[in-house]
Formats: sequence, C-alpha cells, structure tokens
Amino acid sequence: MSKRAAKIKLPVVTALQQATEAASQGMNVHLKYLVMIRASQINHCAYCIDMHIKEAKLAGETDERIYFLNAWEEAEGSYTERERAALALTEAITLLTDGFVPDEVYERAAQHFDEAELGQLISMITLINAWNRLNVSIRNPPTYQPSRTEEHK
Repeated sequence: MSKRAAKIKLPVVTALQQATEAASQGMNVHLKYLVMIRASQINHCAYCIDMHIKEAKLAGETDERIYFLNAWEEAEGSYTERERAALALTEAITLLTDGFVPDEVYERAAQHFDEAELGQLISMITLINAWNRLNVSIRNPPTYQPSRTEEHK
C-alpha cells in the first residue's frame, strides 16, 4: 500500500458517497457500471476499475462487455444505442478535450435519455471522475472486496 493511501484522510468521502447513491437511485445497474468502469479506465484509476468490475460482475454484467469497454465503439452489437450514447458522453465529460462537451455528443445522449435521466447520467459521470481523481491522487491500491451482493443490484 502506498504511504499516501495509508495516511491521507479525505473529508469529502461521506458527501461523495451520499451524492453517488443519490445519482444512481433508479439508474440501470449495467449502465451505471459501464459508465463507472469506462471513466475509471480513461483516468487510469486502478482502484475504481477493480471495484466497479467486481461490482458489475456481481450485478450480472458479462465478461465480454467488460472486456470490450476500452474499444466500445468497435464492439458492434455488444452495447445498445442508449449505452453507446452514454459511453460517448462519459468520454466527452471525462476528457473535456476542447473544454466542453460537444453538442453532437450531448444531443445523441438527449435522444436516448429524458431530462431527468440525462441529469442523473451527467451527475454519475461527474462523480466517478471525482472519485477517480481522489483515488489516483492518493494512489489507492486495487484491493477492493465487495461486502454484500445485494448492494450491487
């Protein structure tokens, strides 16, 4: 374990946990984990990748869909159009390459999600990015052990 992870206390953890729970309320569990894994891959957060893959598998996600996430655009037939729109939005928000989310990416997502769902999705993407940045900053090692399977449904 990194000395950083062992020593540092993050005062925002409880608030982030509550916000993440609120953002995921009623969200499709598979979509939630696809988004969380993909953002974590982009951000190189080993702890979050480990955690969310384990949780996704407990929730019934397939190995194939998890394996293909790094190349979701090329994995025809593995993801629904709704999931593909969410993954495109995840990448745009996570990378903010041009300093904003491109209109076409946002509009694609808006075709598949109503306003409330889109707000929920954007919130989830933003929160997983915050979690990633915290865990990468303290070099939290990938040692996650799920506590109960019913929490992942």
